[in-house]
Amino acid sequence: MRVLVTGAQGFIGGHVAAALAAAGHDVVPAVRTRAQAAARPGAVVCDFARDLTAEAWLPRLDGIDAVVNCAGILREEKGGAGRGTFDAVHRDAPAALFAACARKGVRKVVQVSALGDPADTAFIRSKHAGDDRLMALDLDWVVVRPSLVWSPAGSYGGTSLIRALAALPLVTPLAGGGQQPIQPITAEDLGRVVAGLVGNPDARRLVLEAVGPETVTFAAYVAALRAWMGYPPARPLALPPSLVRLAAAVADRTTRGPLGATMATMLDRGNVGRPGAYAELCAASGHRPARIAQALAATPAQVQDRWHARLYFLRPLLRVTLALVWIASGLVGFALPVAEAQAMMLDLGVEGPFALTLAHGASGIDVALGLALLLRFRVVAVAWLMLISVAAYTVFLGVAAPDLWLHPYGPLLKNLVLVPALLVMAALEDQR
Repeated sequence: MRVLVTGAQGFIGGHVAAALAAAGHDVVPAVRTRAQAAARPGAVVCDFARDLTAEAWLPRLDGIDAVVNCAGILREEKGGAGRGTFDAVHRDAPAALFAACARKGVRKVVQVSALGDPADTAFIRSKHAGDDRLMALDLDWVVVRPSLVWSPAGSYGGTSLIRALAALPLVTPLAGGGQQPIQPITAEDLGRVVAGLVGNPDARRLVLEAVGPETVTFAAYVAALRAWMGYPPARPLALPPSLVRLAAAVADRTTRGPLGATMATMLDRGNVGRPGAYAELCAASGHRPARIAQALAATPAQVQDRWHARLYFLRPLLRVTLALVWIASGLVGFALPVAEAQAMMLDLGVEGPFALTLAHGASGIDVALGLALLLRFRVVAVAWLMLISVAAYTVFLGVAAPDLWLHPYGPLLKNLVLVPALLVMAALEDQR
């Protein structure tokens, strides 16, 4: 079959597309940007924040036999029309896609939704609203509601955060001690489940809960990941729910990562299927998802798994530290008395009224770059501008005042450390 997979660039969508291809289907990935499409032959571009009518989807369904919708967001983009809100991405755009399927005669539609109570979070509520729009149509639909989706072969978003918690030295901080029940399913198994449902003509008009074969506590799951990475057991550190909610609220307003009210609430509630859900999933898809220990044993941890987990919390620390260094450097430059600033520039061979302008201009550039980095505005571009500024300062000062190379406090030698630090920060910014 020729299958359109939306959200194909995402963690779940990527595994679904791979499983469909392995099952012999012709996969048409639907991705968000032209750059992503250019990297995947045959891909089409779509935007769930804007493609809210059936007419927008009809041309993309030419020659398509089935559709799998994996598009989703854990956090809304603020700012009005054209932004990725829960209602747009999880309800309105999918409803338009499903209506286009009905008009085009594409009968097989698999909707990857979310397991949970709609009353708990706007994320789940909007996902289930999208499910309702699909179930109202005369199509051979299947709604799949996964529990926690993870992979021993890699991670993204919330699963990366969980790996990082598992890799912390000495202690593992866990909300409420980590006693919440979950039924994790690997992304590989979820992909094979979806592929099985697409290829099974008898699988239609079903709501399935995609869960693993065992119910474990969140603490036990994290401990299994830690042991898999080769780290000795750590002492659990129970975090009060109020502290977790506060951290999630702050993260919602200051970061773009997975931590936020949606993730915190879902973990606080636990995430398990109804009795018999696993058996129903196996019967409909023809695939039996593995236990946690089986999945981990089949994919041994590699050095990159440990690196990624240990670097997860160091990444924002490096960015914030470099931002503060640039901001502080600029503010110190502005705070220097005029006479002292002019004397310093004179030592460098710059004199006259232009000297103070040059000094303050350089300070202003430092503050601007530091603020841009602190606010995560075009981090990679800012990193390269910082590299250029470090190189310019080092060359200029090294030529104008070569004695600074031998200064006991090493003002120029320390610049050499900034170069690899900036390159590492730029490399770590690539989260996909």
